[in-house]
Amino acid sequence: MLFVALAPGLVRTDAAAAGNPAPLAELMPALRAGGVAAVSPSGVLGDPTGASAEEGERLLAAMAARLRASWRGREPPPPEDGGSRPSHPGRRWDAERVADPMLPAYGHRSLAEVLPALLAALGVPGAGEPALPIGPARAVGLLLVDGLGSDLLRAHAADAPFLSSMGEAGPLTVGFPSSTSISLASLGTGLPPGAHGMLGISFRAGPGDMLDTLRWVTPGAKPTDLRRRFPPEEVQPHTTAFERAEAAGVEVTVVSKAEFGGSGLTRAALRGGRFVGTYALGDLAAELVSALAGPLVRLCYAYHADLDAVGHLHGPGSLPWRLQLAQIDRLVQMVVELLPSDAMLVVTGDHGMVRVDNVVDADREPVLQEGVALLGGDPRARHVYVRDGARDDVLAAWRARLGDGAWVVPGEQAIAEGWFGPVDDGMRARIGDVVAAARDTTAIVRTEVEPVISRLPGQHGSLTAAEQRVPLLVARG
Repeated sequence: MLFVALAPGLVRTDAAAAGNPAPLAELMPALRAGGVAAVSPSGVLGDPTGASAEEGERLLAAMAARLRASWRGREPPPPEDGGSRPSHPGRRWDAERVADPMLPAYGHRSLAEVLPALLAALGVPGAGEPALPIGPARAVGLLLVDGLGSDLLRAHAADAPFLSSMGEAGPLTVGFPSSTSISLASLGTGLPPGAHGMLGISFRAGPGDMLDTLRWVTPGAKPTDLRRRFPPEEVQPHTTAFERAEAAGVEVTVVSKAEFGGSGLTRAALRGGRFVGTYALGDLAAELVSALAGPLVRLCYAYHADLDAVGHLHGPGSLPWRLQLAQIDRLVQMVVELLPSDAMLVVTGDHGMVRVDNVVDADREPVLQEGVALLGGDPRARHVYVRDGARDDVLAAWRARLGDGAWVVPGEQAIAEGWFGPVDDGMRARIGDVVAAARDTTAIVRTEVEPVISRLPGQHGSLTAAEQRVPLLVARG
């Protein structure tokens, strides 16, 4: 199709012949074993007889958009007249941009694009042109495996042969910070963090008030339930994709741990549809398959938490982590084997994970406390809220202490460079005056306020490829 658009005179459309039209996910085992000849004597996969210049132009535009997205965050070249790059009056940060984090590809290949693409696949009116290439289906199951990063899955493909054989429509970037509550909100709303406002595992929700978004409580040893003080529907005010689908007549089911029913995070990020609580792998698989059966248009979101938990406790790639991955691989295979013929299963993750060993304790180092009013985020992504007039001193102190262990920038710079995507005016106060994103194996822990997570070897939240990239795997019944 590309050549029909680019060089139509070189393409003999009259000689086009259909090959094997089966989905690539179905063909992959035979392709791996015997090559293209094993599945198509003509060597053609798919059906090129319907190729058109219009479709080729659409594909070319999509490829160009992805290429532009991959360059997000890089320094633009100097103007052709030899002058300097435009300055930013009133912004006091270093002229040098952060050059090497993996900035999320918002609007093109991020978690926020998944559910809009699935709604389009279901034929929901108003879903628009999807950014991700997912074909139509009557019923769609979306399984989010907490902690399933692309880099980790690729490195341990032998432990997950079925997942590794599925069709890949990714990888995607998850967003910043690359942690569960932020990613679930991006997935559930179809918006980047700067728009939906879930900007950290903990952030400043009001003057002097910190909100732990995983548990919807005050951070610290004596948590207080904040669902009344900060209603989840107000903290994250946007309509979710599940609410939009339900309003369009789609049967929507949310399958997750029973304990998450009515939680602050569920209400903020995943509201809409019927919630079904589960307790183990067996009922998770059964509820997911059951939610897709029948003649109606159906959407089921399912969540599995244990890979992330094992990764935190033992480290990503450890033997317990690999054995857990193997269980998930079998779970997905069972679900696919039971899918109705007109249904589709999509599998993704909310972040990857890294093992940390360069641990800096912000609760025990005075240099990281001077001028700091509040400290939010998680060990790999910190929001630093400063006292009046202390921003520059705090920025300098954190940069000096962390050195090459973190990207440390003013909040305005993180916003300007697109770390959070476009930021709504009402969400700016939730972002730190200084933002620190850990590099390599660094973790900025808080042993007094966050004693449990501070001692764990597996962490995530930052802008490294290992934390940002997640798969988007597709199989059909």
